[in-house]
Amino acid sequence: MAKSWTEKLNDPRPHQVKPAPIDIAGMKAGEIMLVPTPRLIDAFIRAIPKGSGMDVPTLRRELAWRHGAEVTCPITTGFHLRIVAEAAWEAHRRGAAEITPFWRVLDGRAPTTAKLSFGDAFLLEQRRLERLG
Repeated sequence: MAKSWTEKLNDPRPHQVKPAPIDIAGMKAGEIMLVPTPRLIDAFIRAIPKGSGMDVPTLRRELAWRHGAEVTCPITTGFHLRIVAEAAWEAHRRGAAEITPFWRVLDGRAPTTAKLSFGDAFLLEQRRLERLG
């Protein structure tokens, strides 16, 4: 049986900081790279104040800086942003009073947004309510 998005979010494996093995996705081989976890990204997004937002490149730079890395893996970040958003949607559908405000990072143009199983209407409405553009 496939894991739920919430189960994927709660994966206990720790993040890693290690040299990038090859030139890929704008990273150079040998750069110190943060490989984040879904929980790390979730916690970061939860700390963004209401009415504030940032784009994915800014999130990656901030995460790298906070963890002593030069870059954050864009591929892993994209996968985990989707896990965070899908798990938040699962929580919303269960009636949770508070969910991770993934719309503070994802917008209608982010590649991850196009992959969401629930479309972009909820995300865009939340951005409108917080006046995020």
